[in-house]
Amino acid sequence: MSDSVSIIGGTGALGLGLALRLAQQGMPVVIGSRDAERAAEASADAASRLPGGSFEGLANDEAAKRSEIVFLTVPFRSQSETLTNLKNHLQEGQILVDCTVPLAAAVSGKATRMLGVWQGSAAQQAAEMVPDGVRVVSALHTVSAEGLRDLDHVLVGPSLAARCDR
Repeated sequence: MSDSVSIIGGTGALGLGLALRLAQQGMPVVIGSRDAERAAEASADAASRLPGGSFEGLANDEAAKRSEIVFLTVPFRSQSETLTNLKNHLQEGQILVDCTVPLAAAVSGKATRMLGVWQGSAAQQAAEMVPDGVRVVSALHTVSAEGLRDLDHVLVGPSLAARCDR
């Protein structure tokens, strides 16, 4: 595995924003998509937005194998299918950061309500679906895709940032 971070669903709004933020901090990013060509286009788009960043676009299965840390940034309705398709590609020792939020989109495609998840949360559902030895972390549920894509937007307030630098 390389020192990169993979983002499954990296062609979507949250995934692309996350890719830009990670690359801005010097992290090589692998953008994954069901369609390798779409992943390559997103990688080129990200590179045009952040010329100093390191981006590569691959099909989800190849992207999942590339990195120790794999972010899952797909809509909840795609989580189960995506993880089923990645079951033979995720490996023991990897960390899956599940950014899935179980929202129902009913009005003009906008989220209108939270969905109940039988397992308790989207991350708990993901944990049941990944191979043994893959650790699941739940994160970024309250970070907006728009805020991530705007590289001038400060995500952490100055007082919290100062405490983190200590």
